[in-house]
Amino acid sequence: MKPSFPASSVQRILITGLLILLQMVWFVLFFTKLAEAASWINLLFLAISVLIVLHLVIQEENPAYKIGWIILIELFPLLGGALYLCFGNQRPSARMRAKFRQKEPVFSALLKQQPEQESGLTSRMKGTARYVSGAGGFPVWKNTDVRYYRVGEEMYADMLRALEEAQHFIFLEYFIIMESSEMWHSILEILERKAKQGVDVRLIYDDLGSVALLPAGYREVMEKKGIRCLAFNPFVPFLSLVMNHRDHRKILCIDGHTVFNGGINLSDEYINRTHPHGHWKDTGVRLVGEGAWNFTVMFLQMWHAFRPQQEPFEHFAPHHFHPGSFGGSGWVQPFGDSPLDGEPLSENVYIDILSQAEDYVYINTPYLAISNEMQTALMTAAKRGVDVRIVTPGIPDKRIVYALTRSYYLPLLQAGVKIYEYTPGFIHAKSYLCDDRIGVVGTINMDYRSLYLHFECGTLMYECDALSSLKSDCEDIFSVSRRVLISDCRRDFPHRLLQAVLRVFAPLF
Repeated sequence: MKPSFPASSVQRILITGLLILLQMVWFVLFFTKLAEAASWINLLFLAISVLIVLHLVIQEENPAYKIGWIILIELFPLLGGALYLCFGNQRPSARMRAKFRQKEPVFSALLKQQPEQESGLTSRMKGTARYVSGAGGFPVWKNTDVRYYRVGEEMYADMLRALEEAQHFIFLEYFIIMESSEMWHSILEILERKAKQGVDVRLIYDDLGSVALLPAGYREVMEKKGIRCLAFNPFVPFLSLVMNHRDHRKILCIDGHTVFNGGINLSDEYINRTHPHGHWKDTGVRLVGEGAWNFTVMFLQMWHAFRPQQEPFEHFAPHHFHPGSFGGSGWVQPFGDSPLDGEPLSENVYIDILSQAEDYVYINTPYLAISNEMQTALMTAAKRGVDVRIVTPGIPDKRIVYALTRSYYLPLLQAGVKIYEYTPGFIHAKSYLCDDRIGVVGTINMDYRSLYLHFECGTLMYECDALSSLKSDCEDIFSVSRRVLISDCRRDFPHRLLQAVLRVFAPLF
């Protein structure tokens, strides 16, 4: 059964799509006519394009991203430079950067690493933890119980129970919310009831991620229900020239001590109420304990960037409403990744895991569009004798991205990486597992947007009992997936040409 869209959402999709199309047509016609108006304008555009190419060459940016734009400018020398000026800048707007900087010292102080929390980690794990703490600002924690969920419907059931038990505050931050879904309706009913009881309920959703699924003015609808709401980076046609930076996080924080994180958005396909692409395989984790603090602060950073207010942040700490001790094995280090700092934290965490692997690394990802650095790390690990396995979807949600994913198969297979396609349907899980000792579950896809452009988050785990559940799930995934062989990779000229084109422009998708 495919999801049904309310008339208001369909209307918003059509209007938004039409406005985007008109914006692009106007842009192309304006600069084309301008260039035809006078020869000096034509020369000016050419000079701008040359300067932009030189600028790209010296920029400390991903080489694949630079190559894509350089080729585009070479193909369209008059228009390419103007396109880059409006759509190519990877950096968030100065306005957005300024908003996040305002309270940066306050939140940095809230996330200081406590030395006793990292005691007991092996020297290698301590190195990883210190990198994430130093570069990302997120400390490592003990005293946190972790539960791993192998499907969205399992996590959804526990989310409902936790929401019912909330007494003080509920924070939600999601990329996708579908108004007409059973999942969101059941959650919203609890949120409304809790808000009436005096619980502090706040919601952040990505405006573009939910543009086809929520009616216009949905923030005001939530406010009238007593739910304070923030639509991240609203899309305004003819004004929003840059739409690169989205809030791709999925976080549910309750009373400071309980957090849910993973790939699961608030829509029915994520809990298999609908089946647009076969069985939807998604995963998540629940944290109960001190490690929840990183996610709570992460949410508050986003909230206060756009809705600053005076409030005592210590009231949101794990022990404020839970004075007793927490249980749990191992260590957790929830972390957020942001395009604001220029640090590819998520990609570096993934590469670091590959570099320390001795036995195996199991990877689940819906998309595979990786940098040369990531590809080298995967191939090097396999050549060292590490059992590197990657699972991608058997049924795609986007045909072009699926073709792009498959374009990376051949060199990886030739290096000894094992690739599987999840035959029951679409795998949306984003996870890494290494040697039974270290793992990540979160929102971070292995593609350019997740690793460089979006606001993302994940739960890094060291020697947690939950890793055994993740390993068991990976083994079950392999058993129902089809292993891809080198002979499956088409190498005829037209197919290789298509793959080359897709690879060149992959960072621009």
